[in-house]
Amino acid sequence: MKYRTFEDMLRVADLAHAGPARMSRRERLERWADLLMQEPDRRLRPLYRLEFMPLRERVGMRDDDTPLAVAYQDPMLRRDGLAGDRVGDAMQFFDLSSRDVHFLVCDCYYQGSMTASMVAAQVRMIARRATMREIWQRAFGWFAPARA
Repeated sequence: MKYRTFEDMLRVADLAHAGPARMSRRERLERWADLLMQEPDRRLRPLYRLEFMPLRERVGMRDDDTPLAVAYQDPMLRRDGLAGDRVGDAMQFFDLSSRDVHFLVCDCYYQGSMTASMVAAQVRMIARRATMREIWQRAFGWFAPARA
């Protein structure tokens, strides 16, 4: 019998039972920004008056040619779990708050001139921001393995 450390056994177990590798939150957001930057001057549609909608209506909001639709058109993001191009789908998949979604796709911030490069810059800014989970894990990382 070969001696293995506990860490070796965990690594072997993870490889044996792992499904397809999932991207981290940051990787998913960076992928979305990269997709938007494929056509940086492309004019996109914002969602209107997002902040005034009740949450149950807001999560179902969608439109064609929005930044959310650009993300949903990508097979890699869909394969990783993006369920649709609705606000709620993006909030869940990209782990975005209502405030983040409002900042990214609402007409308030773009004054009728939303371009893919503008949204990509905002997506990258959110991607680079440390989440509470990351802050918690840096402070108390020995309690749980790091996740997206």
